[in-house]
Amino acid sequence: MLFEGVFSVLPTPFQDGGDIDLESLRRVVDLVVAAGVDGVTALGVTGEVARVAERERALVTETVVAQVNGRAKVIVGASADGVRTCIDLVREAKTLGADAVMVSPPRALKLNSESVVSHYKALADAVDLPIVVQDYPPISGFSMEPALLARIAREVPAARTIKLEDPPTPFKTAKILAASGDTAVAILGGLGGVFLLEELMAGTAGVMTGFAFPEVLVKVFTLYRAGDIDAAADVFYRFVPLMRFEFQEGVGMAIRKEVYRQRGVITNPGLRGPAVSLDEATRQALDRVLVWTSKQEGASWILG
Repeated sequence: MLFEGVFSVLPTPFQDGGDIDLESLRRVVDLVVAAGVDGVTALGVTGEVARVAERERALVTETVVAQVNGRAKVIVGASADGVRTCIDLVREAKTLGADAVMVSPPRALKLNSESVVSHYKALADAVDLPIVVQDYPPISGFSMEPALLARIAREVPAARTIKLEDPPTPFKTAKILAASGDTAVAILGGLGGVFLLEELMAGTAGVMTGFAFPEVLVKVFTLYRAGDIDAAADVFYRFVPLMRFEFQEGVGMAIRKEVYRQRGVITNPGLRGPAVSLDEATRQALDRVLVWTSKQEGASWILG
């Protein structure tokens, strides 16, 4: 299966004491689904999956699948260093009702292309579920060349959707599509949506990211697919400053959760340690960029 459109990567909200806040999670799901997304992604990197316990993974997945209730596709992060562990996570995701899983290459010393291809083949052979290949070297520790991604798509039919987060993403998109030849491949951009328009122009099938205003991503994608590139660009460039600000390395997830708090869906914007909390200077800067964005012509439809 190839995925296209807009997929919103969900944050994992926590209560003041650190437990998962399921009510806030349900509200986030309702907000992004109402925004018109084609799917949601739970337990992604920006969903703080590395700080979610094994017993909590199933709880998050169950909650998201139940709240979406068939209104959109549900993709669940299932990356793991060991093949058996990864298979178990994929199998669990399928059992709990996920439509697909997102998997990065396993972290390993001297990982090579053959090992990566074998990893995805093993997953596909073990569980009949579509796989989104996540290409995000800062997390996986492994850079996948366009030829390797094309090879995975060719040799593992279940893994023909790529979440591309290895910039320059428009350039790499074109290289992957050229290397894929007759093999159908769907590429979804990420990175906070900051290159969405340029990625679409290069041939991506959409975007999978956690930008806290998914309505913007949906509007840009819809206008672009309708052939109105100028209108898509007009919307996109008005919101790029906010996308850029939200996607700051190290503090971006804290900013995103604060925006969701201001949107009334997350009660507590805190992250689990050792992630940093939002400092007052960044909070004030966020308020300024939100106010500036709301004053742009045509932006009132979302920011008021």
